Amino acid sequence: MTGVTTTVTTPGRVTIRRATRADLLSIHRIEKQSFPQPWPYRAFVGFLSEPGFLVASDAGVVGYAVADTVPNHGRAIGHLKDLAVDPDRRGEGIGSRLLDRVLGTLAAQGVARVKLEVRESNDRARSLYRRFGFERHHTVPRYYDDTEDALVLVTDVTER
Repeated sequence: MTGVTTTVTTPGRVTIRRATRADLLSIHRIEKQSFPQPWPYRAFVGFLSEPGFLVASDAGVVGYAVADTVPNHGRAIGHLKDLAVDPDRRGEGIGSRLLDRVLGTLAAQGVARVKLEVRESNDRARSLYRRFGFERHHTVPRYYDDTEDALVLVTDVTER
């Protein structure tokens, strides 16, 4: 990870940085506001050591991304597990900034591809991911507790 910065200030005074334990209550609040099937608080604790656990902040946390690497036939693949922006701050480009940074972080860790799961009905998220080159790989039927399908999307990050 040598040479990779840990904090990037972006336009609008929003800073992208590694998540800390002090951020977890704010992250969990945004999670509960954003998803019908939110992660429990303790799930975030386990990712604190991951370089891909990032927050967007100004006066406080306004968004976050959780990503790590997973084994994939002998070569690690990046996995974007969660990304959300405070509902009051959506439409400001914060999600794009987080996604750009997390993809760069995963690429710096040597992964060539990144995958994610998204609700089939989540058009806003799917549009964001499409802008970053994610393409549909396959569908997982009844992935979510409410039986909605998940789309597994994949992108190549070797050109980052």
